[in-house]
Amino acid sequence: MSSALAPGIGERIDASYADLTPQEKRAADFILANLGDLAVYTATELAAHSGVSKATVSRLFRRLGFENAGAVREQVRATRGAGAPIAGGSASGHLERELANLTATLGSLDLTEPARLLADARSVLIVGFRNSYPVALHLRQQLAQARPGVALAPQPGQSLGEELASLGRDDAVVLVGFRRRPESFTRVAEGVRESGASLVLLGDAGARRHAASAHFIECPLDTGLPFDSYATAMSVVSLLAAAVLARTGRAGRERVARIGASYAALAEIEAP
Repeated sequence: MSSALAPGIGERIDASYADLTPQEKRAADFILANLGDLAVYTATELAAHSGVSKATVSRLFRRLGFENAGAVREQVRATRGAGAPIAGGSASGHLERELANLTATLGSLDLTEPARLLADARSVLIVGFRNSYPVALHLRQQLAQARPGVALAPQPGQSLGEELASLGRDDAVVLVGFRRRPESFTRVAEGVRESGASLVLLGDAGARRHAASAHFIECPLDTGLPFDSYATAMSVVSLLAAAVLARTGRAGRERVARIGASYAALAEIEAP
């Protein structure tokens, strides 16, 4: 099945706006201003908020190619679930939603086994694509403080095949896979498993289908705004790196000290 989504209601309104009746335009204007909330509005609620009849809203939906309000809600949820931004939404309640995501993830988080795998592995490869890449980059930066042999892939302009070909049973991979993953993501996960390397998967709920034989850490992204929030993912990165550093013990502490000395010798970090 293609990953492409059908045009959203906002795009359909933009394409048809000139042909709408004045009443339909009133409803369309309200919809365009509240696209982020369409996943919960009924036709009756949309009619009341826009000051038109329910029949007008239903007629507008049919004109735009939707059977009813339920079909609109389903399409909006599918679009947002795939990670596509939807204009609208409100910052009101954002803190509460972020706290709920953090509580849901961190309240039951057990990093004992992932930390052991990443601390004891011969080498660690961290893989992230698209919007997952900044999270992977940050994790690599943190883990490199705790232990040697931590690499990030794919590097700009480079392919991934040579990295996977170098993996063995003594290695570990952290695959960062948040939504809007590339089509190749499944094959990458399968390649890691075939190599025999231990796999830690960090992603949203939709990544669970890739979690066979992996230690899966789920991080929710939704906060009601058009774009995903990675606050929970970054918190998990911090906790995971700290757990790895704790497991490395004296070797980790000595590595941190050597890195600090190198920073000073190269004048790379400003003085406190």
